[in-house]
Amino acid sequence: MSIYRRVLAYYRPFSVQTALGLVLSLAAIGLSLLKPWPFKIIVDDILRPNPKMWFGGSVHLIPLLCLALVVIQLLWGLLNLASNYLFVKVGLQALLKLRTDLYAYLQSLSLKYHDARRSSDSSFRVAYDSQSIQTIYNKGFTNIFGSVVTLIGTFCIMVRIDWQLTLLSLAIVPLIVGAIYFFAHRIRRESTSIQEQESALLAQAQEGLSSVRMVHAFGREEWEVRQFHLQAQQSLHANLRLTLTNVNSALVISTLMVMGTAAMYYLGTLHVLAGTLTLGSLLVFSAYLLMLYQPLESLTYTAWAMEGATAGARRCFEVLDRADDVVDAPDAQEITETAGGIGFQDVNFSYGSQPVLQDINLSISPNQIVALVGGTGAGKSTLLSLVPRFYDPNSGAVTLDGRDVRAITKRSLRSKIGIVLQDTLLFSTTIRENIAYGRSDATDDEIREAARRAQAHEFISRLPAGYDSPIGERGGHLSVGQRQRIGIARAFLKDAPILLLDEPTSALDPTTEAAIMETIKDLMHGRTTLIVTHRLATIHRVDRIVVLENGGIVEQGTGAELVAKGGVYAKLYASGNYPA
Repeated sequence: MSIYRRVLAYYRPFSVQTALGLVLSLAAIGLSLLKPWPFKIIVDDILRPNPKMWFGGSVHLIPLLCLALVVIQLLWGLLNLASNYLFVKVGLQALLKLRTDLYAYLQSLSLKYHDARRSSDSSFRVAYDSQSIQTIYNKGFTNIFGSVVTLIGTFCIMVRIDWQLTLLSLAIVPLIVGAIYFFAHRIRRESTSIQEQESALLAQAQEGLSSVRMVHAFGREEWEVRQFHLQAQQSLHANLRLTLTNVNSALVISTLMVMGTAAMYYLGTLHVLAGTLTLGSLLVFSAYLLMLYQPLESLTYTAWAMEGATAGARRCFEVLDRADDVVDAPDAQEITETAGGIGFQDVNFSYGSQPVLQDINLSISPNQIVALVGGTGAGKSTLLSLVPRFYDPNSGAVTLDGRDVRAITKRSLRSKIGIVLQDTLLFSTTIRENIAYGRSDATDDEIREAARRAQAHEFISRLPAGYDSPIGERGGHLSVGQRQRIGIARAFLKDAPILLLDEPTSALDPTTEAAIMETIKDLMHGRTTLIVTHRLATIHRVDRIVVLENGGIVEQGTGAELVAKGGVYAKLYASGNYPA
């Protein structure tokens, strides 16, 4: 399906408004074609040596003709205003729909897609590339319609006035079409380059500003500015190339039009001298020639605007055409409750060509607490991510209560899982909204109770606005420990039967870690829990410990059993000097 057809599909729901706008536009074009005639009557019928007598005298007709010109202009302006308002409104409504579709689809795509792309590039497509759909409609479809109708109407009138002048005036049209074709490919290529450079510039700015503390800490401000300047320079050069192409193309088109106008004036003057054309008709013809060339010029710029917009639309549809590699099975069912038994059967997983998990077989009973330990890159967090289907295994199956999780809808599966991460992700809203993020229908009492259980109520109460206190971007107004308690409160409030903990205390100091772990122990009670950690002291006495190495399970058992074996876990445990 062509880009233009896909874009116009977004405008089908607004066909009634579009039709009304086209009717108003037709009426405005009709009035526009009447504009030269009052002046023609003044020149040919009143200013000549023997003026025609209209309605008792030509002198009385002059004010009426001038008034007619004002009325035509006023009506034209009102109709043009109404039609433009309708077209812009429809364009903005379609833009809203495309942006929403893009954002919703990006939210539904698996983490594998997002891992391979900068988030700023996705943001740029949603915020900026999506505007192409409005450009194609407002500067494309509606502009083409108005220009074509004006061309046809103007051409018919010009032929009636003097067919020879008309054919001469149209002689430049093939040259204009050739110029449009010549420049169109360059404009599309350079427009695509600009959008890619602007996206990269946004990424550079977003990355540098979001890491400003790290930049200051290492004294890298000048280096970051230089990097930004280099990226901005590339964007500048891309914009200059497109501007130069636009200027050159405009020069070529305007020169061709002036050549056509000059030829018309030459032949038209000869016709007036020969008496085959009146002076008023020549003046009217000149006005219509401008009306003929303006749509031609408008169509030229429309073609180039469409080339640039097509590049943006293509980047939007690239996202919408991307197949989600984590989809619900056709017969997937919702679940309303679960015992919490988790299984991994011959699971293999890789990021691209790099294997991460190999032949994982693991069974976790309901309400059992299982810790995953191992060195960096062993596959612990990846194994955890397979449970809520952030990724799907390349082979094998992950099961919940004996049922393949792919046979369960993602929404209902994830509703049964609570997650606490190493770096708790908070949004730039209030504490209340962050705690209730997983349960928007929670009451104030439930939110406060979850905060109390997470030992967060005390510090929240000390804040000036309490639970309504804004926390800043990514929780910047809170300490690391406070952010972690908010994340734990969120899990308490969700009250899911399965709990996934990914390094929940690794960024904390020992005192804060001890306090947080007491809260986490309360949170884990009565839930099937998978916890990933390097802090072996925090998990030594859980129900079972699974040790991973190079993507495979090398041993599992209780902490005491694994220490007695003298294997990988025993070496890790001994290196920390933990008491047996």
